[in-house]
Parts: sequence; C-alpha cells; structure tokens
Amino acid sequence: MSNIRLYFLENLSLNLVDKLDKSQSHYILKVMRLKIGDNISLFNKSGEWEAKILNISNSIVEFKVTQQLRQKENSKELWLAFSPIKSNYFNFMIQKATELGVTKFFPIIFDRTVVRKINKERLNKILIESSEQSNRLIVPTIEDPITLDEFLNLNNFELIFTDLNSKNTKINTSKLSNKPICIIIGPEGDFSESERQKILSYKGVQPIKINENILRSETAVISAISIVNYAIF
Repeated sequence: MSNIRLYFLENLSLNLVDKLDKSQSHYILKVMRLKIGDNISLFNKSGEWEAKILNISNSIVEFKVTQQLRQKENSKELWLAFSPIKSNYFNFMIQKATELGVTKFFPIIFDRTVVRKINKERLNKILIESSEQSNRLIVPTIEDPITLDEFLNLNNFELIFTDLNSKNTKINTSKLSNKPICIIIGPEGDFSESERQKILSYKGVQPIKINENILRSETAVISAISIVNYAIF
C-alpha cells in the first residue's frame, strides 16, 4: 500500500483511468516528487484502491486503478453537536474529532455562542486532509449551523450530554438503540439553564460529567469522544 492517500470524489473501480484535480496533481508532483510508474492510494466510501501514475500532461496526473486494497466499511455513526469557536481552535477540534471517528458534525448556535458563522469550504478541506492522514475511508460531513431547537427536533439519534452539573460519570450502554450516537458539547460560556432543561427533556439523552475541571471546548470534544469510543465502540 502506498503511504500517499488521496480522497477521490468520483467512483473508483478496477482498471479505471481518470485524472487527479489540479491541487492533488500539484501535491503529487511538486511536494511528493512522484513520477510516471509510481503508485498512490485513492479512497472514498467505495473502499481504497491502488493506482499507478500513467501520464503527466500540463501538470495534471493521469492514473489507472490496478487493485483494490480495502473494501468499503460499515461506518459506526458517531455525531458531534458543538458550538463554533475561534478559527485556530476550531480547526484543531475538527481535525482531532475526525481522527477519533466522528461521522457528522452539527454546528449549533447556543445562547452564549460567540462565533456564529463557519467557513464550510475550509472545514471540508480539513475533513478530507484528516481522513487522508488517519486512514479513514469515509470523510465526515458538516451541516449548516442550526439552533438547539432545530437540532433536537431532528429526533433521530441517541444523545450523550456533557453536563458539568451531572453526577453520572458512565454511559449506560443498555439504554442505547441502533440510532446514531451524538455527543453534544456546550459553548465557551457553557449551556444556559434553559438549554440544559431542553437537552435533559430530550428522549434518549444521557447526561455525563467527563471531568471535574472546566475544559476548553476542543479539550472537551476530545475527552468526550474518547469516552464514548471506549464505552460503546
């Protein structure tokens, strides 16, 4: 298997001949210094495939798929609902959550949310890069920002509520169904009391205290995901 993994948006199949986009071609040729005949790995939800560089024309790489390396996988649905935060911390949080297995991100505008807009184009690049580096096949998706009420009205997930006021420190796996597991993390100023009550009234919620200390948002995300992965997956 090649150490160079690239996410390829289109369908992949044996003997497929296609081209990389301009950005990926630049990475292959100028950064990694590969040449005609060298191999790379391409992946998407269909699996992972080995491809050989056939030709280089106008700085664009043409390849041929030579074999399948990994079949598509049944992804464990782990979602993250969170408040957007400042850019550098935000990028770090998205990167680490992707590495830890989150499959869908829900930006929530809480009462105390400070950052209320996101750059989805930039975040999608981070999702792809993190998936390439962490050996994932499925690149997570990120939704448009919504309110807490809109999020709870989706009503199609089990909810793990990171609540500093909770006395519970363990997840009761016997109460979980086959629905996706969603972790909800509050804004930097924590949830308002009305938000806490709305979340606690959601059918299928489990409040859990993940630490005695008050954690930064990005630290809370990493901690909560690790706890859920250990307990459930």
